[in-house]
Amino acid sequence: MRIIDIDPKLFKKNRLDFATKMSKNSVAIFHSNDLMPKNADQFLPFKQNSDLFYLTGINQEETVLVIIKEEINIHEFLFIRETNDKIKIWEGEKLTKKAANTKSEIEVILWNSKFKTMCKEFMSKVNTVYLNSNDHPRANIVVESRDKRFEKWLKNLFPKKKYKKCSAILYELRAVKNPIEIQLMQEACDITKAGVERVLKVLKPGVYEYEIEAEIIHEFLKKKSTGFAYNPIIASGENACILHYDTNNKRCENGEVVLMDFGAEYGNYASDLTRCFPVNGRFSERQKKVYNSVLNVLKRATKLLKPGVFLSEYEEWVAEMMKKELVDLQLLSIQDLKRPQKTPLYKKYYMHGTSHHLGLDVHDVSSQKKPLEEGMVLTCEPGIYIPKEGLGIRLENDILIQKDSNVNLMEKIPIEVEEIETLLNI
Repeated sequence: MRIIDIDPKLFKKNRLDFATKMSKNSVAIFHSNDLMPKNADQFLPFKQNSDLFYLTGINQEETVLVIIKEEINIHEFLFIRETNDKIKIWEGEKLTKKAANTKSEIEVILWNSKFKTMCKEFMSKVNTVYLNSNDHPRANIVVESRDKRFEKWLKNLFPKKKYKKCSAILYELRAVKNPIEIQLMQEACDITKAGVERVLKVLKPGVYEYEIEAEIIHEFLKKKSTGFAYNPIIASGENACILHYDTNNKRCENGEVVLMDFGAEYGNYASDLTRCFPVNGRFSERQKKVYNSVLNVLKRATKLLKPGVFLSEYEEWVAEMMKKELVDLQLLSIQDLKRPQKTPLYKKYYMHGTSHHLGLDVHDVSSQKKPLEEGMVLTCEPGIYIPKEGLGIRLENDILIQKDSNVNLMEKIPIEVEEIETLLNI
């Protein structure tokens, strides 16, 4: 992966913020993700556990962070993989203790071979144990993580300790971004902008969806991105009505609109963009009308993302906007909307939510019980999908919540109909 130098003061502050909220006489333990097997002797590309990275800045496998909070003092220990000449030849350089200290500003760096022995010592001095786990409300966990395996081992040895979840503290902290994090996310958005500009130069009837994807990743890697923050969606025509379409193998035909949902990752931080372009460079009148309906909702919904607002009430406000647009497009009637419904009728054409948190994860973590705060970054992504017309329009920006007015981190990426058509016909 491309190595991005991030100011270690970010991670030091994150650890202090976390430790401040821990109980006295407690320990918190975080593990890196596993190297996931692919086939035979191969592995999938390594992706660090977001919580561990948030607290350490370390991108290496087989890493463990331990934070101990006594009555007054806080102690930090980082355990990393010990390297040797054979590993160096086959896998390349691993972190030295000095390098790990530089990246994390953790003073006590130890080889991970000592972890379990020292863990037993730590446990003898504490009453409460904070364990890490993936508690994202949309998580679909089918593979047992290193954190989970450790939890089983630890609870078997120390069943009488009081156990708590790290997520109860960490998710609230991660939701509000530090200025350094915002800078990294802005860089990710700027790289995404370069990908859009490259698409504008190559889009034409006959190009394949995967060719567009190839142009985007070319631009990302040139600009030191680690790649796509998630599987890109390049969906032309009726494929745009498949929300998580990522096959990207269809030919883009004259008269279609191609929906492109992609974002660059930079320094482990994600961006998330959606734009829709006419394949032949001009929207039809119907396409333009649907497009502007979605754009209208995007602009109005962005203004509603304010400190103090709960996302649940925000989604209700957006639903009312969308109903009006669908009536104006003659997809629904006012009489339709007045009839009793088990499932809201507007969801036939707009079936997903409008906003989610963004950060180290594309669907980033947050406290579900708290309203929006200044410093949070959320997407805003309304859409209208009409399978019978082979047309799906979704538009998405990344929005930094501020006290007085929001900041659109994708403000410089073209979105108005006239601007898009002009750029496609240069």
